[in-house]
Amino acid sequence: MSKFLTGIDHIQIAAPSGSEDAARTFYGDLLGMEEISKPENLKRRGGCWFQCGLHEVHIGIQQDFMPAKKAHPGFTVNALEQLKIQLEEADYMISEEPPIEGRSRFFTHDPFGNRIEFLAFE
Repeated sequence: MSKFLTGIDHIQIAAPSGSEDAARTFYGDLLGMEEISKPENLKRRGGCWFQCGLHEVHIGIQQDFMPAKKAHPGFTVNALEQLKIQLEEADYMISEEPPIEGRSRFFTHDPFGNRIEFLAFE
């Protein structure tokens, strides 16, 4: 255990200006995360926040946005194959990757081109 760190509170994923509705569709409707309110003092920045288990996913607006091609969050999933089918039916491309010991996984990209990994423990 780290001398100072105790865990992860949230991750932030960058998105282009005006993309909140697309973020709500992907992270909220498709992935099933519940949107949570941003603090009043941050609302003017745009973006939206979601609850993901014990953690939060913050979609932050970046004016000079460029999608993350290598860096990515890895979300654990309890129904990996069902999620893969749901993403494919919504026209998201799936990239199969070799499993990591004890975990099956695949990648896709969010509507903004950010790389996203989904994993299930075996």
